This record gives sequence, C-alpha cells and structure tokens, in this order.
Amino acid sequence: MKLRPLHDRVIVKRVENETKTASGIVIPDSAAEKPDQGEILAVGPGKKDDKGALIALNVKVGDRVLFGKYSGQTVKVDGDELLVMKEEDLFAVVEK
Repeated sequence: MKLRPLHDRVIVKRVENETKTASGIVIPDSAAEKPDQGEILAVGPGKKDDKGALIALNVKVGDRVLFGKYSGQTVKVDGDELLVMKEEDLFAVVEK
C-alpha cells in the first residue's frame, strides 16, 4: 500500500471486535457494531501553526487508537477498508 496522508491526517485500519461474548454466545455480523479501535498505518507530517512552524503529530505508525463510531472517511485500497481522519478525531492511544 502506498498512501501518504497530508497535513495532520492519519490512515487507520479498524481492529475487528470479538464475535463471541464472554459466556460463549456468537454475535452475527449483522448485529455487530463497527469497531471503534484501529491501528495507525500512516501519519502525515503535521500541521503548521500561525507562524508557519510544523507541529508534529502525537501518534505514530503502529499505535492502537480509539475513535468515534462515525469518525473519518472510509476508503478502499487494495481490497482493504481504511479510514482517513484528522488527528483531532482520535480520542486516545491504547497503551499495551
């Protein structure tokens, strides 16, 4: 994949949710919600402030992040469904 986001945008691939509950009940795809976690595949160079200085992003490739259910713009690249969103649309980085 050759995507290079611009400015303060990031490319995120959704991480699939568990399809089984703790008690062993299988959740069908039609009832499952879209996951609100993903892994960052690419980051842009950053945003410029009022004086023209570049402000680097706080996230990096490989970070697992939380975002809103309807955040970002969905794009298909090489058969994969990816999200393009601004860094400000991210809620948090999931620490391991």
